[in-house]
Amino acid sequence: MVVETLVEDVFKVVERWKDKRGNLIMVLHDVQDRYGYVPREAALEVSRQLDVPLARIYEVLTFYNYFKLTPPGKFNISVCLGTACYLKGAPALIDEIRHLLHVEEGQTTKDGLFHLQIVRCLGCCGLAPVITVKHKVYSAVKRGDVAKIIAEHSSQKVEA
Repeated sequence: MVVETLVEDVFKVVERWKDKRGNLIMVLHDVQDRYGYVPREAALEVSRQLDVPLARIYEVLTFYNYFKLTPPGKFNISVCLGTACYLKGAPALIDEIRHLLHVEEGQTTKDGLFHLQIVRCLGCCGLAPVITVKHKVYSAVKRGDVAKIIAEHSSQKVEA
């Protein structure tokens, strides 16, 4: 990440929100939308440009689950743990993903390919249990399907 570009990016975001009340969260949202997470350098620059203490920025970043402090994987795997998905076997899917990818919730694989995220509802209760990978929905997933789903996206590593 080039520092000059980062400074310019943050400046554009701050300019957009500077006159709005409660702008810190919106600035951080925009930064995360740009980078996929909030890099430390960006947090420092937001602090400087908004004249907000860095500690305050990190209070916001660590309070809200939405914000990420590390780069996400290329493929975000979201496992629904809503009631229907939970009752139809989602915990076993999470266990299988953890086993196959050697990650815990909120972690990214060492190769940067996959990020595991647990969500409370994907709005597909009738299709439970459900997982999504890069916005593709997989329904009625069984533990044995997980390896095939991961392999499908692993093969895209070279293509994209």
